[in-house]
Amino acid sequence: MNFIRFTDLCAQGPSHSVLKGQRVFIRADLNVPQDDAGHITEDTRIRASMACIQLALDSGAAVMVTSHLGRPTEGQFKPADSLAPVAKRLGELLGRDVPLVANWIDGITVKPGELVMLENCRVNVGEKINDEALARKMAALCDVFVHDAFGTAHRAEASTYGIAQYAKIACAGPLLAAEMDAISKALTNPRRPLVAIVAGSKVSTKLTILKALAANVDQLIVGGGIANTFMLAAGLNIGKSLAERDLLPEAVAVIEAMKARGEKLGNPSVAVPIPVDVVTAKTFAVDAAATTKAATDVEDDDLILDIGPKTTAILAAKLMAAGTIVWNGPVGVFEFEAFSHGTEGIAKAIAASQAFSIAGGGDTVAAIAKYGIENQVNYISTGGGAFLEVLEGKTLPAFEILQKRAAG
Repeated sequence: MNFIRFTDLCAQGPSHSVLKGQRVFIRADLNVPQDDAGHITEDTRIRASMACIQLALDSGAAVMVTSHLGRPTEGQFKPADSLAPVAKRLGELLGRDVPLVANWIDGITVKPGELVMLENCRVNVGEKINDEALARKMAALCDVFVHDAFGTAHRAEASTYGIAQYAKIACAGPLLAAEMDAISKALTNPRRPLVAIVAGSKVSTKLTILKALAANVDQLIVGGGIANTFMLAAGLNIGKSLAERDLLPEAVAVIEAMKARGEKLGNPSVAVPIPVDVVTAKTFAVDAAATTKAATDVEDDDLILDIGPKTTAILAAKLMAAGTIVWNGPVGVFEFEAFSHGTEGIAKAIAASQAFSIAGGGDTVAAIAKYGIENQVNYISTGGGAFLEVLEGKTLPAFEILQKRAAG
């Protein structure tokens, strides 16, 4: 993908940087979780955004940063919507005061070397619909717009898309650029075989992803409740396991699509692997007794909560042979120790593989952290919905507008 990188604008150092004295508007993703008292409980997103902010400051720019927080109602600001806790935490991390500015749309004062935080951008009327007048006002505040919020890249809003249309310069910050590079490497021009793992509770939430990937990948692995539906489509009994019986025709269509792709490639091993063994329980509970059995031996009162060791070994072998791996979703109820071994086996195979690996999604990131393989996964995506839309084959609005601006 061709786009302007913020790091390139900063590359010459503060004495020669094109940013010296310029007004830089950074759209970050600082939507951090808070407790009932408004205290930040996890600050990863703030820490991740610091690199871009520090680059701008080091280049001698006048820096503005904004983000959404929570789900505010446009035009109806409430104290709970305020970025005040975020500004305070950012200031602690940077070792400097970070003033919070409200009602900033019609103009603000910020000098070179200074940093201000602009109050919750989603409170502005017209933000979500990408109102042109609002976007133009935002663009008028700056000389350079920096999009560094991949978690919002699938939304065409005034602070993510419209401002990029009208700002003098629009570029990708280091976080967004890294996402664009990783996604391009994994999906646009992958080293093959390309293996995708798509797991989760429901086929319905990822049906379009499964269909899109079936046309491009060399191996499609399904897991979790999705795998149960595919087992049912393959004629296996799944007992009382979570599944979507009304989507069996769609599951069959994906299975057939992968078979057809295998025939086209002259490789019959290209398919959707159906589990050969599973781990079951009679109840869904952390202390439920786990029983490993052949996939053909599932009883009517069984719940399938994980893949078995034979299936794990089969899938691990496919991952070890991969050139590129895309991972979204654990393959079992990994939060329960007795039903975590399938996901653990998948995670360790990805870690040991020589493939380029990219992973995304909240549960996937949690599994990566649980098994301590953060350094063995080549890229961990920070955006949930945006990552899923990329897997669906969609062009994200942020990618589209930044490429347009780079093309002139």
